[in-house]
Amino acid sequence: MRAFREAVEAQDMAAAEALLAEDVVFTSPVVFKPYTGKAITASILHAVVRVFEDFRYEREIGDPDGTDHALLFRARVGDRELTGCDFIHVNEEGLIDDLTVMVRPLSGAKVLQEAMAAQFERIAEEAEARQA
Repeated sequence: MRAFREAVEAQDMAAAEALLAEDVVFTSPVVFKPYTGKAITASILHAVVRVFEDFRYEREIGDPDGTDHALLFRARVGDRELTGCDFIHVNEEGLIDDLTVMVRPLSGAKVLQEAMAAQFERIAEEAEARQA
């Protein structure tokens, strides 16, 4: 999904958030239970921008006019390099209703989990503010 890719690459999180459906489901690479809703997903995306360094998409897979997309990326968290993929599904309105993120290697996922856990209180506060 070109619009999402461009928004994330530009760190324009308002533009990325505008592409999310109200009922979007976000599946984290480091948490078992998916998160449901635009407010929490947007807050997680904001935290990811704070945590990832040297983030860059390297490849896009999928029909530009289709509903399913894969965006392969590289990033760094601290001194750990990781690769990953954003799997995106868009609904009939063209909004993201499913976003699943996978990362590798395991050592990178562990560092990411620790960094995101440190952001959790702020994520929860931001999500609550977005719902208000």
